[in-house]
Amino acid sequence: MTSREGRISIENDRAILTFERRLPHPVERVWNAITDPQERSQWMGNTTIDAREGGTIDMTPSAPPIPSEQKRMVGRILVWDPPHVFEHEWNQRIVEPGVVRYELVPDGDGTLLRFSHRGLGVRNANGFRPGTHAYLDRLEAFLSEAEIPDWQQRYREVAESAYGGQAW
Repeated sequence: MTSREGRISIENDRAILTFERRLPHPVERVWNAITDPQERSQWMGNTTIDAREGGTIDMTPSAPPIPSEQKRMVGRILVWDPPHVFEHEWNQRIVEPGVVRYELVPDGDGTLLRFSHRGLGVRNANGFRPGTHAYLDRLEAFLSEAEIPDWQQRYREVAESAYGGQAW
């Protein structure tokens, strides 16, 4: 499986979910979409960010269709290196505590996005893989000013085609 579709590797009893996406937009543009709360709300969900190392992130993803208090994610910002690295804790009631990292690397006239989510249990990583894929598709659409795909529909499509039908 390509890293565009997501890859899961196992370290001890925890999984690392990784994606790589080449985005035809400058690093600064991608950085803003990931870290600016107003832009992030368009493709990911309502977000508050105290934009500094040691600051906090508080986000409620727009999907899946479960109660907000279950999907709300909070964490401390571990790395804030504009416009290259944004890393934060991922504390959410529905999964094990983890760390999410966005690395942005200039790639010609675009950006290579390397995304990772470390610390998930293997079962949860398998569930998060199509969901993260769907959110990254939404990010790409947002950056391209295209219609943002419905998360649930995209999750189902991705799960059925790429991940053997493990739908939400």
